[in-house]
Formats: sequence, structure tokens, C-alpha cells
Amino acid sequence: MTSEQRDYLKEYDAAPESQKYLLARGWMHTEPLPFFRQLREQRPILVTPECTMVSLYSDLTDIMQMPKTFTVDLYKPKMGVTQTEVGYLMAHDDDALHYREKSLMQGLLNRDDIPRVRKLIAETGRKILDDAKGSIEIVNEYCRMMPAHLVQKYFGLDGVDRKELITWSYWNQYDVFHNQPFDLNPPDQFDYIVKKHAEVGEQLKCYITVLMIRKGIAVKLGNFVSMLLAPLRLIRNLLCRLLRAEPRASASNGDIVKRMLRSKFAKDADFPLKRVGVNAGGLLIGSIETTSQAAAQVIEYFLARRPDLLDEVRRTAALADPAAFDAMVWEALRFVPISPYMFRTASGDYVVAKGTNHATKIPAGTNVLLLSQSAMFDSYAYDKAEEFNPKRNWYHNFNFGFGSHECLGKYVGMVLIPEMVRQVMLRDGIAGAGRNRPPQWRTLWRRSGRRQGWSFPRRIQSHLALISARRLRRRARIALCPYPIRRHPDGSVPG
Repeated sequence: MTSEQRDYLKEYDAAPESQKYLLARGWMHTEPLPFFRQLREQRPILVTPECTMVSLYSDLTDIMQMPKTFTVDLYKPKMGVTQTEVGYLMAHDDDALHYREKSLMQGLLNRDDIPRVRKLIAETGRKILDDAKGSIEIVNEYCRMMPAHLVQKYFGLDGVDRKELITWSYWNQYDVFHNQPFDLNPPDQFDYIVKKHAEVGEQLKCYITVLMIRKGIAVKLGNFVSMLLAPLRLIRNLLCRLLRAEPRASASNGDIVKRMLRSKFAKDADFPLKRVGVNAGGLLIGSIETTSQAAAQVIEYFLARRPDLLDEVRRTAALADPAAFDAMVWEALRFVPISPYMFRTASGDYVVAKGTNHATKIPAGTNVLLLSQSAMFDSYAYDKAEEFNPKRNWYHNFNFGFGSHECLGKYVGMVLIPEMVRQVMLRDGIAGAGRNRPPQWRTLWRRSGRRQGWSFPRRIQSHLALISARRLRRRARIALCPYPIRRHPDGSVPG
């Protein structure tokens, strides 16, 4: 039976209570589009024994616009919120800390920096691929290394091995987003992930403390030198006025951490050095794993799943204006998002879709999976949604979240991810494994096994490696890193 003919809800209703959520979770990963289509058409809100799934665009946006009613409470124990510590802003819902610190950080991540960010990514990508000389493991050596370079050179979290940054980001992301009750991790694996998160958390805290001291001293020295040079700048400006010339604007080459430390905040703004450090760490944690997964899955999508698009992708990648290529990347991420859902917890009873024939009461304490991939295929969001069409309305795309918890670094990600993919697509002779012509670069992916009675999704099973054809046989056993089974960068599996 093909996925198009399968009656998922009939199988779900016939299954024992203990198996219902396992079935739904499996389909959500292995056959998301046909499963989500049946949900939208026949049961837009699916109440399972473990959680409630919401599939329609209008219901999802309704829920996401009410952060006090549908909260991120599951983030709190994993993002440092205790009785004495407020933790990271992302673990707060529509309160003073979240509003204040997200606003400040969005201003510090100046959108005028975006051309500089794109240039940095393009140069770094070309160098990594050139140095690889035809053979590279695409996930660890490229997709994780690229945002790690950005974290050091643009965000300013330097003075540490990039592999350490990757490890710190990995365990934080794993524990928050892949170690929740509805992930059904065995107790020993759950505890192991929490332990690793705590270990890297201490390492990151020590690093950030030293970073604040080191960068703080550098900023003070820079301010002192700037004060000494002030008379020279005054003379230059006077000469420019006399000669009716415009003073040359100084390039903004400073990193974000230094920018945060140079900025003067009134005491009432409540953004002391400790909070600067916490938010600097947040830049790291939120940048590497999500970005690398998105880029790796788009590369696989174009090379392995949709090779019919490859010629158009490569032709578009070569254009001087990257806008058309970027649109192809975001359209691909509708089909292979880093996660098919976002999750929230109901703080009180609430009726979703009130006044419709699928109105459903969600009791307080219920964990809700907001099926964002399903919403991106809802006819309300897009016409002919199951067709690949890069000329779609960006504002109905959920790849950066929605509402008050939309990604803080959205505008950085909007150039970072496409440019990472673009540099790969610009390589001469690149093709998916199995193409008839012998390529200079090829992609290998392998399949892995089963867990808890259901198959992992193809994009989770896919172990990507970009390797030269002449070394394909020799490199066939390479230790590769899937998403989001989340192998650690050293190749080990948690627990």
C-alpha cells in the first residue's frame, strides 16, 4: 500500500491505546505529508495519549499568538530557570525579561550587518571546500563548521576550538528539543543527555566568564586609544569640511560581543554584564545545530530527493543576485524542515477552533505539538502547496517559528543557511549518488535501523557525506552524522 492510499486514522483508531502515539509519531517523521494531509482534511486536532497534535494553519497561529496560554514551560528546567536564577530569555513567555532582552539583542544584531555576514559565509565556505580538495564529510566538516566560524568571527565567541563550540551547542540543543516527554527517550538515555548538558553548561559558563573579562579589557583599551586619537579625527573632519569632502565612514568590523560591551545601558534597562554574558552564550547555542541541520537537509533534498531540480538550482546559484536561490532553499525547507513541529504546554483550559466542527478543548497541562510542517502545506497558507514553487509568500513560512518566540537571529539565518547551500551547489560536477555521469563530487547517504517499533524518517536516517567519486568505495564506511537522531560530533550516539 502506498502512502497516498494509506488510511492513517483508521490504523490509529484500531491500535491499542499504548501504541497510538507511537504510530502517529512514526508517521509524522516517516510519511509526514500524506499523514498531515489526512489530519487537515479529517481530524485537524488529534488527541493522543501523550500529547495533542494541531495541524491547521489558522489553529496553529491562534495558539502561537497566546504565549501566556500556551507556554514554553518545558524549556525552563533546561535553560537555567530556577527559584534563584532567571535563565535565558527564550524560557520566558511575554514577560518583562523576554521583551526587554529580545528587543535589545535584535537591535545589537543590526540588520545592516547582513551583507557583511553573507560575504563572510561565502568566503569561509569557498575556503573550506577548496581545502577539502574533492573529499569532505558534509555534516561535521562543513555544515557544523560554517556556523562555528560565524560564531567566532561575527558573534565574537573566539579564543576556543570550534569543535568545543559545536559540542556545547549540540548538547544544549539535544536536551531542550529532543529530550522531552513526547520524545519517549528511555530513562537511561534521558539521564545521560541531561548529564552531558550539565557538563557542557559548566564549561560554557567558565568560558563566557573569561570571554567577558578578556573582551571587556579589549573594549576599554580600544576606548582609550580612541580618546587619544580624537584630536586627529577632529582635524580630519575640519579638513574634509574645508575641502567639501565627505569623511570616509569607518567599516563596522567589530564583533557582537564587543558591541554589547561597548553599548551603554542605563541601570533601569536592567541589562548588566551577567545578562550580557548569558545572551552571548545564547547566540552560540542557537546558531550551530539548527543551521547545520537545515543546510545539510537542503543539500540532500536537491541532490538525492529532487535531482530533477539540480540544474535549475545550480543555474540560480550562479546568479549575481542570490534572492532567487534563497527562495529555492526556503521552499525546500518546507519539505524537509529541521522539525515537523514546535511544542507548547497549555497553562489553562482552552478551546481551539471554537465555532468550527473540529473545536477541541485542550485541558491545562497538556503538551501540544504544533505541526508547523503541516501548516506550511495548508491550503490557507499556499495554493497547490504540494508543488515545489519558490515564488511563495514568505510570511506563511514557519522555519523560524512564529509569534513572540520567533528566532532571535532570523535575519542572520536568512542569509547564513542559503549561502552555505549555495557554495556547495556552485562546485563543478556535483551530483547525487547514482547519477549516470561520473561527477567530481558525489553524495553518499546510508540508511539506519528502527527504534521503539517505528522507522526513523528518511531525513533522520540520511547520513550525508560529500565525497569524490574516486574515493567512494574507500570512504563507504565513513562515520557520518544524521539529524535529528543527533549523533554527537565525535560520532557517538547519546546514551
